[in-house]
Amino acid sequence: MSHLRSEMGEGPGSDASTATVTPVLVAELLAEGERIPVYVHVIDHPRARVLVDTGMTQLHPAVDDMDPRLIPLSEQAGFDLAGIDVVVNTHLHFDHCGGNHLFAGRPVYVQRAELDDALSQADYTIREWVEAPGVQYVPVDGTLELLPGIRLVSTPGHTRGSQVVVVQTGGRVVVIAGDTAVFFDELDDPRTEGQRLIRALAPQEVWLSHQHEPWRPSGHHDA
Repeated sequence: MSHLRSEMGEGPGSDASTATVTPVLVAELLAEGERIPVYVHVIDHPRARVLVDTGMTQLHPAVDDMDPRLIPLSEQAGFDLAGIDVVVNTHLHFDHCGGNHLFAGRPVYVQRAELDDALSQADYTIREWVEAPGVQYVPVDGTLELLPGIRLVSTPGHTRGSQVVVVQTGGRVVVIAGDTAVFFDELDDPRTEGQRLIRALAPQEVWLSHQHEPWRPSGHHDA
């Protein structure tokens, strides 16, 4: 992480005690007869601005059946593309990596197993979105401290190479989970290794890519 240390500096205020997580709606998809949201998440950390997943920026025949309605980051007036320092892909399914090309030249962190599968398996994703010109992947093996108070954690289940982002801020643990869980009941009653790993972190909030509100362990959340 030397590039972040040199660019952002160290010293007081460089930890995650004041980090915030902001969801950004980038699309809606039709799934099993219902429209579901697609969110990406921005982490504002004292040393860097981190974008978790990049959504979609264009239509593609491979997913016409999901009738995508797009609100791409590149067309959102209030979103500063140039202000993003680093990108994390929770995994490389099409609705999580379709905006990677917007951040060419900046590091994009992804689990090595996920990148291998996306580049080798047919019908895994939309390959040209993964291989967009200028996208610079940083392969991760397991757990990585991205910044003080921000960790990447491998959470197999949704895909072999799924990962989550764990943010420790203000004495709280917040997880950005991608699709490691899609519905709240998958965290109420964890079924995969990845879901069990999330619960073991004892988070106060878990942001999911296809839910408007975060999951909370108290059970006081909307379906």
